[in-house]
Amino acid sequence: MQVKIVENLIAAGDAARAERVLNACVHCGFCTATCPTYLLEGNELDSPRGRIYLMKEMLETGSASAVTRTHLDRCLTCRSCETTCPSGVEYHKLLTVGRDTVERLAPRPGTQRIVRSALSNLMLSPRLLGFLFAAGRLVAPLLPSALRRTYFPPQRSSTAGTYRKISRKFPESDATGGAVVLVRGCVQPMLRPDIDGALQRILEHFGVPVSLSAAANCCGAASYHTSGEEQARELARRQIDYWWQLAETTPLRAIVSTASGCGVHLRDYPLLLADDPEYRDKAAELAQLVRDPVELLDGLLAQRPLDLAAPDKKAKVVFHCPCTLQHGLGLSGRVEQLLHSLGVEVPAVRDSHLCCGSAGTYSVLQPERAKSLRGKKLQSLQESNPDLLLTANIGCLLHLQGGTETPVRHWLEYVADFLPHAS
Repeated sequence: MQVKIVENLIAAGDAARAERVLNACVHCGFCTATCPTYLLEGNELDSPRGRIYLMKEMLETGSASAVTRTHLDRCLTCRSCETTCPSGVEYHKLLTVGRDTVERLAPRPGTQRIVRSALSNLMLSPRLLGFLFAAGRLVAPLLPSALRRTYFPPQRSSTAGTYRKISRKFPESDATGGAVVLVRGCVQPMLRPDIDGALQRILEHFGVPVSLSAAANCCGAASYHTSGEEQARELARRQIDYWWQLAETTPLRAIVSTASGCGVHLRDYPLLLADDPEYRDKAAELAQLVRDPVELLDGLLAQRPLDLAAPDKKAKVVFHCPCTLQHGLGLSGRVEQLLHSLGVEVPAVRDSHLCCGSAGTYSVLQPERAKSLRGKKLQSLQESNPDLLLTANIGCLLHLQGGTETPVRHWLEYVADFLPHAS
């Protein structure tokens, strides 16, 4: 399409990226068939194509209204449209520019700004988070069952207590393979510490050294999706500084987050810092080291099979593949294949490409739509009457658990349970 962005409305780099995406879109409408928000109500403005029209109009007129902001807010950023698009439209790159621009052209009401700021800053305050969760655990018996099972589940004896900080003094025997840098995240260490502990145990089984990324307790995704783009950039710079310094003294095998939502954001650091001359090259180089756990384990298993105890064949499991894993990272089917190679049968899920409604802070900021999407997802996941739901992202795990009594766990915890001598 013909695009003429208002001069000096946005930075030159953003303008070039936006123009490339707009020119790539041919308005075919394939994206509407796989867009979760469009499928909810059939509103064209809640489809990728409709949002592209809104953003084009905004960039060409230099004006926007609350309508534009509302429909951009309703986007899950699931990127299912990108997987579907025959023209290869990188929709999320345009959405990044659009959301940043609409914040300036159509400022939010004060209440919305306060809620978004509180959410992003809470993720950056581990002491406050810790206090709130500790207080919540004290009154957990009085809370509704959905809140109890989501935020205060009983600890599992198989992995409880396995998470701990590991020294950055790596064994010389592993120097050639390199160390794995584990990015902890913000809420996961408090709500589900066994997830990182599970990956740690698996890597220890393979003799792979691990270092905790101590630069920041948040990758910046929460800030990025709550109108705090500059805060997200600063968090990215802090992580990059730490990794760069560590890489100067220690061979690095991979940078890993056990939350696929964080993983896709870490891999997008080059986009986030594309216009930062001091950090863009470092971001591009380090992003090549970012791996999802399934990529890491696939590589390790190719070198040496994992000696697992036989899984309980009576327990039926089903896997929910997060949008960030299948659309953002392009790893659809990989966890299911890995589980199958370990002797675990995982049934196919109807409409597995559709979002569960978690989408980071979306379930907080758009609760009704998030619950509708969760209901549809749980209906598909539970068609096989599973005893256990598995997933790869803490946000999906918590969101799904709030809607079902069937236990929801990270697939790494499930695999770690079958390691020899698991406690």
